[in-house]
Amino acid sequence: MRKAQVGLALGGGAARGLAHIGVLEVLIEAGFEPDIVAGTSIGAVAGGYYAAGQLSDLKSFAREMTMRKLIRYLDVNLAGSSLVSGKRLEKTLASHIGDLHIEELPKKFAAIATELGTGQEVWLTKGSLAAALRASYALPGIFKPVRIGGRWLMDGALVNPVPVTAARAMGAHFVIAVTLHSGHYVRNTLYPVEAEASFDQQPERAEVDERPRKSRFALVRRQVWGGSGGRKRDRDASPGIPRVVLEAFNITQNRIARSRLAGDPPDATIQVHLDGIGLFDFHKAEQAIEQGRLAAQRYLASLRREGVERPSISA
Repeated sequence: MRKAQVGLALGGGAARGLAHIGVLEVLIEAGFEPDIVAGTSIGAVAGGYYAAGQLSDLKSFAREMTMRKLIRYLDVNLAGSSLVSGKRLEKTLASHIGDLHIEELPKKFAAIATELGTGQEVWLTKGSLAAALRASYALPGIFKPVRIGGRWLMDGALVNPVPVTAARAMGAHFVIAVTLHSGHYVRNTLYPVEAEASFDQQPERAEVDERPRKSRFALVRRQVWGGSGGRKRDRDASPGIPRVVLEAFNITQNRIARSRLAGDPPDATIQVHLDGIGLFDFHKAEQAIEQGRLAAQRYLASLRREGVERPSISA
């Protein structure tokens, strides 16, 4: 018997994807290090940092994130093809990763992207790691697409939200998929609900703070959440454009993921439940990482109960 090549497929999920850091930490601590990683969107970011041996740098960056720091990274760009140019975030990630090339990494890695226009699934397995990560998280409408190899590329979650197929194609004998779930997206959402159509009355605004909000922080926060800028008492107000785009994308991603995983199921799944962490809640990194750790610990505990240390294959 010889050690099997373990592959990890890391799904997208915006801020919830910070849970991947906790999952990877626990697997490493348990001697269950993945040999191959394929990631989509935020999953590509976590997987790329891991493959480069820099997971601790990503964790430090995530833990230092506050709402105000997040707003500074959202360099609004209303004149282009996206709401955010992404240059500031791109420069920060590039400063961590440098000029690393994917084929030079100590672990096999692929970032999944989607070609604009054709919808072609693109596996970025060579070239600049920073460029690959930037392309994989280029959420349509939020971040500008990236031109690589003559193609305009955007978020890979449009075609392969949890890239089990890529991990297996790169030589993994045993593939673990990491999926991210929030409390409001439940199994019942697969079934339609009948409802009577009528316009709701606008929510009472007596409790809303009507004082002028001229700061960039307040303006961008209001654009994201709508209403008075994300205050809980005004969450029923019309949501902002980024929130609408991201929530719609998340619904589509969940449906596609179910279909893809049914067609090519992983050998194991680590399900991370992230109640209370929204798609924009990057300032809740500590909570997301901890939930990732707990989910991975539950998975390893189940392996131990079955008497499995690490998958093996016949020599």
